Amino acid sequence: MMADIEKIIEKSQKTCASTGNKLTNKRKKVLMVLLNSNLPLSAYDIVERYKDQFKESLPVMSVYRMLDFLIKEKLVHKLETASQYISCSHIACNHQHEMPQFLICDRCGSVKEVGIKKAIIEELEHSIRNTGFLLTHKQLELHGICKRCKIQSI
Repeated sequence: MMADIEKIIEKSQKTCASTGNKLTNKRKKVLMVLLNSNLPLSAYDIVERYKDQFKESLPVMSVYRMLDFLIKEKLVHKLETASQYISCSHIACNHQHEMPQFLICDRCGSVKEVGIKKAIIEELEHSIRNTGFLLTHKQLELHGICKRCKIQSI
């Protein structure tokens, strides 16, 4: 897993450099905290894990700024319904990404990121536009029960 994270960090540094930005050491460590988590984290969770992992404190306002940067670089996603953050599951891919859709388990809190086909988003946007509503955020978050929790409840 550590080798995978190192490759992801290396790719992330190149991604940032390609946009003229820098993945600073602290930004990299915040990203590593998210990469090491199986569940989405709040900014406060990140502060605690950062302190545990790297034995240094980080103010929560700094974490929010770093998360904003990581979101702009498409390395991290914010789950709006939960005010939590998750690393992009396609962070190390070299292909064009589809619009993200998040399947959030209401029992265990796990999140699965899946892409939505461009044609579906365009149809949805067209339908919404016809109502006079301006869509400014295209991320979908769907809540339900994951496969593992569904099996455990049988």
